[in-house]
Amino acid sequence: MPRLPRPPRSWVGRALAASGRGLTRLTKGAAAHPFVLLWALALLLLVVTWSTTTVTHDVPDSLLPVLALMTVAPLVVLAAGQRAIAAWVVSMAASLVWLVVLGHADWPMPWPVTHFLVLLLTVLVVALAGAAREVALATVVTALLFLVVMDTGLKPWAIGVVVIVAFGLLVRWLVLSRRQIARQEEEAEVERARRAVVEERSRIARELHDVVAHHMSMVVVQAQTAPYRVPGLTPEAKGELAGIEESARAALQEVRSVLGVLREEGTPVATAPQPTLADLPALLESLRAAGMDLTWHLGVDPERCPPGTGLALHRVLQEALANASRHSPGSSVRVELLLVHAEDAPRAALLTVGTSPSSGAARPVTEQGGGHGIPGMRTRVEAVGGVLTAGPTPEGGFVVTAQVPLDDRPGLGG
Repeated sequence: MPRLPRPPRSWVGRALAASGRGLTRLTKGAAAHPFVLLWALALLLLVVTWSTTTVTHDVPDSLLPVLALMTVAPLVVLAAGQRAIAAWVVSMAASLVWLVVLGHADWPMPWPVTHFLVLLLTVLVVALAGAAREVALATVVTALLFLVVMDTGLKPWAIGVVVIVAFGLLVRWLVLSRRQIARQEEEAEVERARRAVVEERSRIARELHDVVAHHMSMVVVQAQTAPYRVPGLTPEAKGELAGIEESARAALQEVRSVLGVLREEGTPVATAPQPTLADLPALLESLRAAGMDLTWHLGVDPERCPPGTGLALHRVLQEALANASRHSPGSSVRVELLLVHAEDAPRAALLTVGTSPSSGAARPVTEQGGGHGIPGMRTRVEAVGGVLTAGPTPEGGFVVTAQVPLDDRPGLGG
């Protein structure tokens, strides 16, 4: 259905719409900048007091500016960011000046209406923002003042002061309640989000444990029972099966330790020391016992290597040897860990893992593959300020080189 054209609005409608938009902007601006509103109100009341006081009070023209400034002084105090009780004190002092110096003449109220309204406004502000003692003081003193100095017909304004204070306290309670409710809702939302994260982490941990731990446990059981199930195994084969069992147990323990951090909060997590350079000989011996043609030379004192750097080197060597076993079966592997000195650079450790050409069906490791081995090694090395390179050799092998500084830098955990 085609849209019908809107009839043109008259100048009255346009004026009303423009005034409505202007009023909305003015209201938003006043709410965002209350001090500006107070200054504007003070200026307006200054003009009104100056021009109308002589109608109700016999005041010399020379005192009009002073009395007008005294009337709006509490608003100036509030606009300057002072406490509400200070504005009330200033307004009460101005009220006493009016009583002592000028009196109220023939007018039922001893002050101009503008001063009376400003005094009530300061009492309301004290109720909204003052302490309990300040609210009680302002209420009692103002009510007593009205009872003493006002004419009989205006004395009920003492009760009006109490009503104004009660209204201010009610508004204050409503604002505080809404803030408290909003804060509680925000805390509840944060708690719900945290619980959702914890539950998701727990679910991931359970699924990973069910999948990975089950298969690793089967590897351990099969390697442990193979010498009893398969007759005629050679000592070398039994040694390789023992190495497989030990490696599978160590991997299973590390998997459980890592998954422990994903459990629900409050669940005790089994912890163990992170591997360091001192654990490299045991790692190399276990792989040699598992059948890998492996030689090594370790020329760095573990005591001179920071824990984070030692952990990174251990993980890099572990990953590089796993890649060599997986992608170059039957090849020989040479591991060297040397101490590097340079005049313009700090001392560093240089780890080299070189693989000879494979005698079997080799599949060289490349960074373009689908795995995360080399990027993971590079991330660990860069985290401790080092550099890692990996690539094939001209002879058809593969070499991984990691050089890391031995100064104390924060390492990559786990």
